[in-house]
Amino acid sequence: MEGIDRTERLLALILLQQMKGAPQREKILQLSVAGLTNVEIADVLQTTPAVVSQSLYEARRGRGQLRPSARTNKSHRS
Repeated sequence: MEGIDRTERLLALILLQQMKGAPQREKILQLSVAGLTNVEIADVLQTTPAVVSQSLYEARRGRGQLRPSARTNKSHRS
């Protein structure tokens, strides 16, 4: 987390604590909204910047925003 200053690091830790148990994609989205870069998010979540970039891309494209049950319900409607 070299590029993150102390305030950003504390913000990231607070967000992650509040999102304990949330899917990684949701954590990525929230950290991005908080202003962290893809590299900083990857450092915090111990993943790669490519995973972060892909998750953000999919979120922008509208994929992965519906819960699986919501997708199932939509696909079964006539």
